[in-house]
Amino acid sequence: MAYRQGLDAETVLQAAIEMADLQGVEQLTLAALAAKLNVKTPSLYNHIKGLPDLRKQLSRRGLVLIKEAMVEAVIGKAEDDALLAAGFAYVMFARKQPGLYEAISSLPDYEDPELKEAGSQVVLFLLRILEPYGLSEEDALHVVRGFRSMVHGFASLEHRNGFRMELERDESLRRLLQTYLRGLRVAVK
Repeated sequence: MAYRQGLDAETVLQAAIEMADLQGVEQLTLAALAAKLNVKTPSLYNHIKGLPDLRKQLSRRGLVLIKEAMVEAVIGKAEDDALLAAGFAYVMFARKQPGLYEAISSLPDYEDPELKEAGSQVVLFLLRILEPYGLSEEDALHVVRGFRSMVHGFASLEHRNGFRMELERDESLRRLLQTYLRGLRVAVK
Protein backbone atom coordinates (compact mmCIF):
# COMPACT_ATOMS: atom_id res chain seq x y z
CA MET A 1 0.00 0.00 0.00
CA ALA A 2 1.43 3.37 -0.96
CA TYR A 3 1.91 5.83 1.88
CA ARG A 4 2.04 9.57 1.33
CA GLN A 5 5.66 10.61 1.57
CA GLY A 6 6.39 12.04 5.00
CA LEU A 7 3.20 10.69 6.53
CA ASP A 8 3.79 8.37 9.44
CA ALA A 9 2.23 7.66 12.82
CA GLU A 10 4.15 10.50 14.52
CA THR A 11 3.12 13.03 11.85
CA VAL A 12 -0.52 11.97 12.26
CA LEU A 13 -0.27 12.27 16.05
CA GLN A 14 1.41 15.70 15.88
CA ALA A 15 -1.30 16.99 13.55
CA ALA A 16 -3.95 15.62 15.93
CA ILE A 17 -2.23 17.35 18.87
CA GLU A 18 -2.24 20.68 17.01
CA MET A 19 -5.91 20.31 16.16
CA ALA A 20 -6.85 19.24 19.69
CA ASP A 21 -4.93 22.18 21.19
CA LEU A 22 -6.71 24.62 18.87
CA GLN A 23 -10.23 23.19 18.84
CA GLY A 24 -10.48 20.77 21.76
CA VAL A 25 -10.09 17.02 21.77
CA GLU A 26 -13.84 16.42 21.46
CA GLN A 27 -13.93 18.36 18.17
CA LEU A 28 -11.20 16.23 16.65
CA THR A 29 -12.51 14.00 13.86
CA LEU A 30 -10.71 11.73 11.45
CA ALA A 31 -12.20 13.61 8.50
CA ALA A 32 -10.84 16.93 9.77
CA LEU A 33 -7.47 15.35 10.54
CA ALA A 34 -7.30 13.83 7.06
CA ALA A 35 -8.11 17.22 5.53
CA LYS A 36 -5.35 18.87 7.59
CA LEU A 37 -2.89 16.24 6.36
CA ASN A 38 -4.20 16.49 2.79
CA VAL A 39 -5.07 12.79 2.60
CA LYS A 40 -8.26 10.80 2.38
CA THR A 41 -9.66 9.56 5.69
CA PRO A 42 -9.02 5.85 4.94
CA SER A 43 -5.31 6.68 4.55
CA LEU A 44 -5.15 7.45 8.27
CA TYR A 45 -5.85 3.80 9.04
CA ASN A 46 -2.35 3.00 7.82
CA HIS A 47 -1.11 4.82 10.92
CA ILE A 48 -3.90 4.61 13.53
CA LYS A 49 -6.62 2.11 14.34
CA GLY A 50 -9.37 4.71 14.45
CA LEU A 51 -10.57 7.62 16.54
CA PRO A 52 -10.55 5.73 19.87
CA ASP A 53 -6.94 4.68 19.23
CA LEU A 54 -6.01 8.25 18.33
CA ARG A 55 -7.58 9.57 21.53
CA LYS A 56 -5.69 6.94 23.51
CA GLN A 57 -2.45 8.05 21.86
CA LEU A 58 -3.25 11.67 22.69
CA SER A 59 -3.91 10.74 26.33
CA ARG A 60 -0.69 8.75 26.58
CA ARG A 61 1.39 11.50 24.97
CA GLY A 62 -0.19 14.05 27.28
CA LEU A 63 0.67 12.00 30.37
CA VAL A 64 4.25 11.55 29.19
CA LEU A 65 4.67 15.25 28.41
CA ILE A 66 3.08 16.54 31.61
CA LYS A 67 5.42 14.32 33.61
CA GLU A 68 8.39 15.59 31.58
CA ALA A 69 7.30 19.19 32.24
CA MET A 70 7.15 18.55 35.98
CA VAL A 71 10.48 16.71 36.01
CA GLU A 72 12.13 19.60 34.20
CA ALA A 73 10.59 22.12 36.60
CA VAL A 74 11.81 20.40 39.77
CA ILE A 75 15.44 19.83 38.76
CA GLY A 76 17.60 21.17 41.57
CA LYS A 77 14.64 21.66 43.91
CA ALA A 78 13.44 19.68 46.91
CA GLU A 79 10.48 19.44 49.25
CA ASP A 80 8.22 22.52 49.19
CA ASP A 81 10.11 24.15 46.33
CA ALA A 82 9.80 20.96 44.25
CA LEU A 83 6.06 20.60 44.86
CA LEU A 84 5.52 24.28 44.13
CA ALA A 85 7.46 23.94 40.87
CA ALA A 86 5.57 20.76 39.94
CA GLY A 87 2.24 22.49 40.56
CA PHE A 88 3.17 25.43 38.35
CA ALA A 89 4.49 23.08 35.65
CA TYR A 90 1.21 21.16 35.70
CA VAL A 91 -0.89 24.30 35.22
CA MET A 92 1.52 25.71 32.60
CA PHE A 93 1.22 22.47 30.64
CA ALA A 94 -2.58 22.79 30.69
CA ARG A 95 -2.25 26.37 29.44
CA LYS A 96 0.16 25.55 26.62
CA GLN A 97 -1.36 22.24 25.52
CA PRO A 98 -5.08 22.51 26.29
CA GLY A 99 -6.07 19.72 23.89
CA LEU A 100 -3.54 17.28 25.27
CA TYR A 101 -4.52 18.26 28.78
CA GLU A 102 -8.16 17.64 27.91
CA ALA A 103 -7.14 14.21 26.58
CA ILE A 104 -5.50 13.43 29.93
CA SER A 105 -8.56 14.63 31.83
CA SER A 106 -10.89 12.43 29.81
CA LEU A 107 -8.88 9.23 29.52
CA PRO A 108 -10.71 6.95 27.09
CA ASP A 109 -9.95 3.73 28.99
CA TYR A 110 -8.62 3.79 32.53
CA GLU A 111 -7.77 0.10 32.33
CA ASP A 112 -5.68 0.31 29.16
CA PRO A 113 -2.18 -0.97 30.08
CA GLU A 114 -0.33 1.81 28.23
CA LEU A 115 -2.42 4.55 29.83
CA LYS A 116 -2.16 2.91 33.24
CA GLU A 117 1.62 2.79 32.92
CA ALA A 118 1.89 6.42 31.79
CA GLY A 119 -0.38 7.54 34.64
CA SER A 120 1.58 5.44 37.13
CA GLN A 121 4.79 7.16 36.06
CA VAL A 122 3.28 10.55 36.94
CA VAL A 123 2.19 9.26 40.36
CA LEU A 124 5.58 7.64 41.02
CA PHE A 125 7.34 10.88 40.15
CA LEU A 126 5.19 12.81 42.62
CA LEU A 127 5.77 10.16 45.27
CA ARG A 128 9.52 10.61 44.84
CA ILE A 129 9.14 14.34 45.44
CA LEU A 130 7.29 13.50 48.67
CA GLU A 131 9.94 11.10 50.03
CA PRO A 132 11.69 13.77 52.17
CA TYR A 133 8.43 14.38 54.04
CA GLY A 134 8.63 10.88 55.57
CA LEU A 135 5.00 10.02 54.83
CA SER A 136 3.63 6.50 54.84
CA GLU A 137 2.81 5.16 51.38
CA GLU A 138 -0.91 5.62 51.99
CA ASP A 139 -0.49 9.17 53.29
CA ALA A 140 1.74 10.07 50.35
CA LEU A 141 -0.88 8.75 47.91
CA HIS A 142 -3.51 10.90 49.62
CA VAL A 143 -1.21 13.90 49.24
CA VAL A 144 -0.72 13.13 45.54
CA ARG A 145 -4.48 12.81 45.07
CA GLY A 146 -5.03 16.14 46.84
CA PHE A 147 -2.27 17.82 44.86
CA ARG A 148 -3.72 16.61 41.55
CA SER A 149 -7.23 17.65 42.56
CA MET A 150 -5.98 21.11 43.40
CA VAL A 151 -3.93 21.78 40.27
CA HIS A 152 -6.48 20.09 38.00
CA GLY A 153 -9.25 22.19 39.50
CA PHE A 154 -7.25 25.37 39.00
CA ALA A 155 -6.31 24.45 35.42
CA SER A 156 -9.87 23.46 34.55
CA LEU A 157 -11.41 26.62 35.98
CA GLU A 158 -8.85 28.74 34.20
CA HIS A 159 -9.42 26.94 30.89
CA ARG A 160 -13.17 27.50 31.15
CA ASN A 161 -12.64 31.19 31.92
CA GLY A 162 -13.73 30.70 35.51
CA PHE A 163 -11.39 33.38 36.84
CA ARG A 164 -12.87 36.62 35.57
CA MET A 165 -11.61 39.03 38.18
CA GLU A 166 -8.71 41.27 37.30
CA LEU A 167 -6.38 39.45 39.65
CA GLU A 168 -3.05 37.82 38.81
CA ARG A 169 -3.74 34.12 38.28
CA ASP A 170 -0.20 32.96 38.93
CA GLU A 171 -0.29 34.71 42.29
CA SER A 172 -3.55 32.91 43.12
CA LEU A 173 -1.95 29.61 42.12
CA ARG A 174 1.15 30.34 44.20
CA ARG A 175 -0.97 31.13 47.25
CA LEU A 176 -3.09 28.02 46.75
CA LEU A 177 -0.03 25.78 46.52
CA GLN A 178 1.66 27.44 49.48
CA THR A 179 -1.44 26.97 51.62
CA TYR A 180 -1.51 23.29 50.67
CA LEU A 181 2.18 22.97 51.51
CA ARG A 182 1.67 24.62 54.92
CA GLY A 183 -1.08 22.10 55.62
CA LEU A 184 1.22 19.29 54.54
CA ARG A 185 3.93 20.53 56.91
CA VAL A 186 1.45 20.55 59.82
CA ALA A 187 0.31 17.02 58.92
CA VAL A 188 3.84 15.57 58.93
CA LYS A 189 4.84 16.97 62.33
